[in-house]
Amino acid sequence: MKVKKYRLETEIEHLSIDNQKSWFMDYLKSLLESDKPYYQKSDYIALCFFELDNKVDYLANEIKALTAQKKKLEEAKRLGLEITAKTLQTYGIDKMEGTVISSLTTTPSKKKLNRKIVIKDPSKVMELGFVNFTVDRKAIDIALENGEDISELLQHIEVTETTEITLPKLKINKRRSSNNNIVSTELLDDVA
Repeated sequence: MKVKKYRLETEIEHLSIDNQKSWFMDYLKSLLESDKPYYQKSDYIALCFFELDNKVDYLANEIKALTAQKKKLEEAKRLGLEITAKTLQTYGIDKMEGTVISSLTTTPSKKKLNRKIVIKDPSKVMELGFVNFTVDRKAIDIALENGEDISELLQHIEVTETTEITLPKLKINKRRSSNNNIVSTELLDDVA
C-alpha cells in the first residue's frame, strides 16, 4: 500500500480546464531544471502518472462492484415486494395501515396480452379493407379481439400472441412528513 503522495501527483489531480495550467507548467519546469539525475526525474513523472492510473482503475472497479450491488439490491427489493404482496393477499389483506408509514397496499395480479402481427401479403390484406395508407394493424387487432370472421384474412397474416403477467406488488405509502427518512429502530425491535 502506498503511503506517500508526491507533490506532482497532487498537482496533476488538481488540473482542470478552468484551473491555472501555468502553475503546473512552472512546477514541471522547476522539476526539470533541478539538480537530480534525469532518470530520477523521468521515473518521478512517470510514477506519478502510473499512480493516477491506479486510482482510476481502482475507482472503475469500485463502480463496477457498486453497480452490481445496486442491481442485486434492486432485484432483491422487487422479489421482496412481490413475495410480501402475495403473502398479504393469501391472508386477504389488500391494505395495512401503519404509524411510521401511511399504509401498505397490494395490487392485484394482471395479465396483458401482446399480439405481434406479421403481414405475409400486404396488398391482399389491404384489399380486404384493412387499410390506413399501409396495412391497418389497429383494425386487424380490433377484428381479432372482437372475433369477427377473418378466415380469409388469416391466409395473409400470421398472428403470434404472448401473455404478459404482472405479478402483484406491494406499494409503501409514506406519510407526508419531514421525518420520513428516519427509520425508528425501536419500532423494528418491538416487531422482531
